[in-house]
Amino acid sequence: MEIRDLSAINQFIMKKASVIIIALLGGFLGKAQDIIPLDTINWNFEAESYILEEFKGKKAIYLQGGSITLKDGDFLNGTIEYDIYLKEVQAFPGVYFRMNGTNAEHFYIRPHQAGNPDANQAIPLTKGISPWQLYYGEKYAFPYEYKYDDWTHVKLVVHDDKAQVFLDYSEEPNLSWQLFHESVEGGISLNGGNAQGMHLANIKIDRAKHELKNFKPLNRKPIEGLVPKWQLSDKFEEQLLDDHSMISQLIGNRTWKESVVVEEGTAANISRKVERFDDVPGNTVFAKIELDATLDMTKLFEFGYSDRAVVILNGKPIYKGNNRYRSRDYRYLGTIGLFDAVYLPLRKGKNTLLLAVSEDFGGWLVTGRFVDTKGLKIQ
Repeated sequence: MEIRDLSAINQFIMKKASVIIIALLGGFLGKAQDIIPLDTINWNFEAESYILEEFKGKKAIYLQGGSITLKDGDFLNGTIEYDIYLKEVQAFPGVYFRMNGTNAEHFYIRPHQAGNPDANQAIPLTKGISPWQLYYGEKYAFPYEYKYDDWTHVKLVVHDDKAQVFLDYSEEPNLSWQLFHESVEGGISLNGGNAQGMHLANIKIDRAKHELKNFKPLNRKPIEGLVPKWQLSDKFEEQLLDDHSMISQLIGNRTWKESVVVEEGTAANISRKVERFDDVPGNTVFAKIELDATLDMTKLFEFGYSDRAVVILNGKPIYKGNNRYRSRDYRYLGTIGLFDAVYLPLRKGKNTLLLAVSEDFGGWLVTGRFVDTKGLKIQ
């Protein structure tokens, strides 16, 4: 055959190429919506025990004391879906996404809190700490009546700095929230509720589908008059505070490199700047502010912390408290707020206020304000 028109040939080639590309793209997008098989090709299994089995009509994994992490887990935007068979026990099954080292975004269910305002939780993982004692309330949780005799469907939609969750194929989002970290790709991991194992099934990841619906996050009323920023020391072991004669030396041995600001109009999240669970021992830092007083005066300072604190004014300890989970009664959560107060005997001129804040879990937090700032400059 004689070729007379090169433009026609080019058009023919382009059309063929377009058909191939569309076919490949269609296959890729279709594959993205398929259930990801529960096998070692697709997942890393890190659990005390797990069983792959048929359960209640689905190919499922019973996961106990650990997690499964997607091997192809560079996830930025998209939809994450899965089914979970809940049990009416205290547990926290959920999904981590955009995992980078010890930072991640996290949504989990509290099946033992069905119907209560804290039946679930949207939260960051910040340097290995989940600060639910800071991110609490209706902005980050919603009441929901869970089923214990059937599968619960979970769908997360993630787009840039926003996320939504839809339970049991709801047409409207149950919760919309602003994400906590910068929008960067990261891994995906699911857990079945720690020691209280649960079944997971039908896990799907669709990176092409990330359209939000009626994104209307709730606001949280800020606490007025808070100290906006705290300077942080390096960390040290909490028991070093027990010897009062060594307090000055303990302070003098610290380095001061980072400052942390108040979030949510509520408290400063120390774990934004300090790694609690690394190879360096220590669960305590000093959070510091400088106070300039125009004359000798006594000022009431309202404050909050998590989990424990020692207040030190001008090198002398004047207060010690415990705000840990269940420290005050068996239902006490240890959430952050201005629940403690101390009268500070300030001298004319410069004063240094330190809070030695110790953390176990739930949030490494500090906050405070002066009821009256007349004659006082806070730095």
